[in-house]
Amino acid sequence: MKNFEFIAPRTLDSVVELLPGPRDQKTRDRVKLLAGGQDLLGELKEYLVSPEQVINLKTVPGLEAFVARDGGYSIGALVTLSALEESASLRASHAMIAESAGAVGSVQIRNQGTLGGNLCQRPRCWYYRHEHAVCIKKGGSECYAYGGLNKYNAILGGGPSYIVHPSDLAPALVAAGASVTLKGKKGERTLELERFFTLPSEGAVTRENVLAPDEVLTRVDVPAMAGWKSTYVKFRERSSYDFALAAVALALRMEGDKIAEARLVLGGVAPIPWRCDKAEKALVGRKIDADTCKRAGELALEGAEPLAHNAYKVPLAQGLVTKALRKLAGA
Repeated sequence: MKNFEFIAPRTLDSVVELLPGPRDQKTRDRVKLLAGGQDLLGELKEYLVSPEQVINLKTVPGLEAFVARDGGYSIGALVTLSALEESASLRASHAMIAESAGAVGSVQIRNQGTLGGNLCQRPRCWYYRHEHAVCIKKGGSECYAYGGLNKYNAILGGGPSYIVHPSDLAPALVAAGASVTLKGKKGERTLELERFFTLPSEGAVTRENVLAPDEVLTRVDVPAMAGWKSTYVKFRERSSYDFALAAVALALRMEGDKIAEARLVLGGVAPIPWRCDKAEKALVGRKIDADTCKRAGELALEGAEPLAHNAYKVPLAQGLVTKALRKLAGA
């Protein structure tokens, strides 16, 4: 990695002052924020980014707050994945969030990794991660995965880049109806977490979210889910620890033996957490049986456009939808 200035500010305002201007897209990589470091340190070592300054967020008080509030939670950006996984109250009320945190990497990674870092991590596509491959994500002219080795790439929402969003927490938090607070030079703004992520076709293809150059993610607020039950299921190539080939975050509110409301979000198959609106609507009023599972899986993957080497993701994701529904049917 190249030399950089390491800064340890004591206030959030000091962090924001050090960041580029809100429209300074050309130099947004001049300054990088360090949370758990699980992603950033890898990028530095591989020369994917070469910032002039690295700002340590761990010296800023308050970002590690994890507070229960009115049945929901306010979770600071520096709360570790282990803290989410091990929270008995979170597992009881928002099981899919605790389960998704527990699905990340290894114990060591979860002890170090943070909520904010997990949501803002960069793609794992091997073309992006290759120092000498100037793909479209790094300012190049094409997505090498489209016509190359694309076993792990997107089958939904792809183009012109076909990365998949690597976060496990993101699908679960989107399914929980979470919101995110961002602080910048002009103050704070709060938006639905679902609106935080962007498709490559919607904006700047070199980034995955709406975070402006002068903004820092400070916390995620999760509303109460009284009367709901939820789960997160993930399939990975290595059972020990790995990123998702496909994943499902599912939340249901039941009335008797029928589904009154449903939220279904896929991970590992698209550049954003993929909300399955049609499948959610189709589940309402139905019992969880074989026909319901089959229909939900079909609608969840409707419009999928597999590349040369990843068509397996369609039946895989459909099977995970069925697995999640059956799991909650027996809960």
